[in-house]
Amino acid sequence: MRRSHQPAWVERGLDAFNQAWARHFVHPQFDAIGVESRFQGPFFVHIQGPNVRAGDHLHMFAAPQAPVSISVDPYDGGMGRVDIGNYCVLSPGLRIRSAIGVSIGDNCMLAEGIYITDADWHDAYHRIFPGKREPVRIGNNVWIGDSATVCKGVTIGDHSIVGACSVVTRDVPPLAIVAGNPAREVGKLDAEAEFSMREHLFVGGRPYEDYKREYDERRLAGNTLPGWLRSMLWPGRND
Repeated sequence: MRRSHQPAWVERGLDAFNQAWARHFVHPQFDAIGVESRFQGPFFVHIQGPNVRAGDHLHMFAAPQAPVSISVDPYDGGMGRVDIGNYCVLSPGLRIRSAIGVSIGDNCMLAEGIYITDADWHDAYHRIFPGKREPVRIGNNVWIGDSATVCKGVTIGDHSIVGACSVVTRDVPPLAIVAGNPAREVGKLDAEAEFSMREHLFVGGRPYEDYKREYDERRLAGNTLPGWLRSMLWPGRND
């Protein structure tokens, strides 16, 4: 389809169903989850193990071909944890694996297909035994690009950007732009510049729900139920 033909009221109904499903089936999988989270495709969110916590205004997107998977596994008698801050967005295909600890700060944006792990899971020589484990720390307002990998022991500083398909094997300083395999610094952000962060969608005095409703009504203006059904059953070149 070239565009969505859903009427705005159908979009609102499907969104309400998604959020109700998430509250019933997904929220209980978290040890704690903050206020006003939103899930798109909650049926494809898989959380395994304890000690998974998320802050306020978490937005999580999942799809059948790209589920979101967060797993905390026993490791040599220990147990990991995953802590996600406020105002974060997690995209389809994200995988997080924790044996000791993964922490993600506030206002982070994680793109599609990212893999974050705090352990090797197999020793280089003794492959039936666990390998090394070191915690991963991702700072505030970090943007990690499509299909990047963040390896054990890495700390990513505040406001940094990780390029698509990068493999992060060493610490990233604040305000850095890194890319490549292994990821290396390729640029620097201006510390004096003003940053717009995701939290500004929620603390600007206007409820996020109003912003989303206005956006959906503008995007879906003119759509009708017969037109939507026709586009699904008899799609045309302009659909």
